[in-house]
Amino acid sequence: MPDKGLSLPEFTALLVLAVEAREVSNSELKEHYKLTIDRKSRLKLNDLKLVESRQPRRGRAFVHVLTDSGWARLAEDLQTGTIPPQTGSSGAVARALLEWLPRFMRRTDQRLSEIFQPEPDAPAAGPESRIRAAYAELAAQPGAWVSLTRLRRLLTGMPKAAVDEALVLMERLPDVNLVPESNQKTLTPEDREAAVIIGGQDKHLLWIGEL
Repeated sequence: MPDKGLSLPEFTALLVLAVEAREVSNSELKEHYKLTIDRKSRLKLNDLKLVESRQPRRGRAFVHVLTDSGWARLAEDLQTGTIPPQTGSSGAVARALLEWLPRFMRRTDQRLSEIFQPEPDAPAAGPESRIRAAYAELAAQPGAWVSLTRLRRLLTGMPKAAVDEALVLMERLPDVNLVPESNQKTLTPEDREAAVIIGGQDKHLLWIGEL
């Protein structure tokens, strides 16, 4: 198993992919950030299930996207200050911003998926990607139950119908499950509105595990 500690380039890759909040190619990373996810870093981040990488066509540049675990790992590292050391003036700037970010999140009660979203003219992240990213922000760990009420609060700008459609399709996947709230008396009007109907039954809780 690879070392779970992240090098500065690997941590930077997670941060940049979070800022972009979408699938990004090596070419884009190099052009806009002077960053390259080389083979060694790619394999490590893939093995740790922090980043998913694919090659759209043989001989073409790899494209990368942050996974649920990647969002959760980045949020945890920012909160705990587990950031690889940087040196010089640029390192001081980076350290100041990275230490400010979790304080800003706590003060405004926001999560990474709310702060980092694609630009309007950027290729949009698919509904499933956004749902998985929001789940990763809310779940204490993969496999924890998350209410659709809390999930939808993070999916700002996404029509309810689009989220419902994505959840119905995701429910067929082996790592996804949706169930009703067992104690219906605890449901609020917002909970009932947030439910998705699958098989003629209202589902209120989402579970995403690890494959």
